[in-house]
Amino acid sequence: MYKNLAASLVAACFFLSAAQAQISAQTSKPPTAPIKAGFVYVSPITEAGWTRQHDEGRKAVERALGDQVKTTFVADVAEGADAERVIRDLASQGHQIIFTPSFGYMEPTLRVAKDFPNVRFESVTGFKTAPNVSASNARYYEGRYLAGIAAGRMTKTNVAGYVAGFPIPEVLQGINAFTLGMRSVNPKATVKVVWLNAWFDPPKEREAAMALFNQDVDVIAFHTGSTAVMAAAQERGKMAVAYHSDMRRIAPDAQIIAVTHQWGDYYTARVKAALTGQWKSGSVWGGVKDGMIRVGDFGPKVPKAVQDEILTRQKAVGDGRLNPFAGPITDNEGKLVLSAGQTLSDAQILNMNYLVQGVQGRINR
Repeated sequence: MYKNLAASLVAACFFLSAAQAQISAQTSKPPTAPIKAGFVYVSPITEAGWTRQHDEGRKAVERALGDQVKTTFVADVAEGADAERVIRDLASQGHQIIFTPSFGYMEPTLRVAKDFPNVRFESVTGFKTAPNVSASNARYYEGRYLAGIAAGRMTKTNVAGYVAGFPIPEVLQGINAFTLGMRSVNPKATVKVVWLNAWFDPPKEREAAMALFNQDVDVIAFHTGSTAVMAAAQERGKMAVAYHSDMRRIAPDAQIIAVTHQWGDYYTARVKAALTGQWKSGSVWGGVKDGMIRVGDFGPKVPKAVQDEILTRQKAVGDGRLNPFAGPITDNEGKLVLSAGQTLSDAQILNMNYLVQGVQGRINR
């Protein structure tokens, strides 16, 4: 999630799906158990959110591999020079595989990897690879589309809000998929966007949510790193879509659905591959089908019929029968982006630079 803006726009051109990944073998000898796995986090480990989900992935590795693995994490590490220092320290301390889940960690990871050719590195949300650096990300937009359907069914004002970090392709994908999902069941629905130019700033996130609630918004989504938007919705008696984690503990009445990221299986598979000498470098872009994105964790306000509809459509997304970015698609300036009967390619999705019809707002560059 945490990304440098300019680099992200370039990155979209290069990220490959799992099916397209070019794999190169890591030829060094496998380590002996227990393997040491390191994790670097860009924010504190809070009750829920981006970093929490990655730490849950780390814990899943421990549960799955038991005494075959020893994990270490360092939290609240700024992108840039500080990240390189921490990653280098972990490699120097004998960690044989290191996970760096933040886009701004990509270049520091690559620099350290050159000096530690026998260490495997997992650049999560990065796009560049090396013989000992693999890249991975998730198709968050699939969950956003499904959450939009829930919002479209639940709204009474037909106005949703969206608190967004930066206008990079990944965020635009989410806003657009959410809007398309909402309008697929509620053509009158609109989505108002507030840009924060920050990923983790709870006071600003709360302020943006409150401002949107004052503009007829009765259901809200967000692409930021804290639980502030959920807490604001709970306080104001509004509805909200949780992101990254299930946030019902923070907003038990407000949450209608959660879009969650599931890293445990992927992390476990990668550590196990490193342990057995089968680790390979490559690029993965996984979604509902791969178990990396899931919607659910419905709140008490959501009727069972709506829950069943969402779960049925989630299965359709996983089976490839439902594509969130199927035409016709028009941008919010009236330009036809995609004709009926067509679907966006991965390259088009990764280079997304527009807002769809129904979104009230502009892309702040």
